[in-house]
Amino acid sequence: MKVGIVGSGLVGSTAAYAMVMRGVGREIVLVDMNAARAEAEAADIRHAVPFAHAHEVRAGGYADLAGCLAVVLCAGVGQKPGETRLSLLQRNAAVFAEVVPAVLAAAPDAVLVVATNPVDVMTHLAARAAAAAGVPAGRVLGSGTTLDTARFRSLLGGHCGVDPHHVHGYVIGEHGDSEVLTWSLVTVGGMPLEAFAQLRGVDLSEPLRCEIDSQVRRAAYTIISGKGATYYGVGSALARVVEAVIHDQRSILTVCTPAAEVAGVADVTVSLPRLVGRAGVAETFPLPLTPDEHARLQASAAVIRQALDELGSQP
Repeated sequence: MKVGIVGSGLVGSTAAYAMVMRGVGREIVLVDMNAARAEAEAADIRHAVPFAHAHEVRAGGYADLAGCLAVVLCAGVGQKPGETRLSLLQRNAAVFAEVVPAVLAAAPDAVLVVATNPVDVMTHLAARAAAAAGVPAGRVLGSGTTLDTARFRSLLGGHCGVDPHHVHGYVIGEHGDSEVLTWSLVTVGGMPLEAFAQLRGVDLSEPLRCEIDSQVRRAAYTIISGKGATYYGVGSALARVVEAVIHDQRSILTVCTPAAEVAGVADVTVSLPRLVGRAGVAETFPLPLTPDEHARLQASAAVIRQALDELGSQP
């Protein structure tokens, strides 16, 4: 099982490392404009293989992506000092206009997994470019709020004194400041969060919820201020998404993919719980949100729609 990663920077290389550690696939190909960087990262990760799972890890060009079941897109440019978000979007849109057709020319049947930020907008643009090659929207998905959901579950698990694997709750909407933590739907060990908290005497007061919300929503800012970039969490999230795709696990993950309508906002890409397997996104599950959560999701979707409109109105 072959996986491609386009963009061998911190996120792309960490995703490859996470796949080796997790045992995802059997062959990983790193593609980057900086061929020396791709070669170096592939060699470094390959040296970890004897301590983990059997993998072939190598660098290559677009042609080497032939036969990939999934290709992770981490390519893009960084924001320049003083540069506007719209200007950054325009430059990354130009990158994807070249990268997506090149990937699909080599691997026409691959599922595209987008990691480049802002991931919701970039996934929408990638799907638009892929549609020109006849690729259905469901075969293009972004990491979305997969990591935000993991952060939410991790913080709640720590607060409740429970392994986060037994905490279920979703972060939906934009991967960014407007994302929505669905407190009303959280369960712990199958019990509604409120019931679990009452049984165990766990504090779920509004100040505590606000603190967890802030830690989830502001996590990237905190990490970047301390070390300059985030990559371990998102690299692991990408490995998990790719695992669901290439092994056809039919997992429910909060990935983003284009939708005709979300909370009354038309033609937008945001994260919702989705069934992910070999063909990409097979189904999107509507959530029984509270009126406040629904309004927040609508506002979050509107943020992405506005960014797309602004991008589309530029020459």
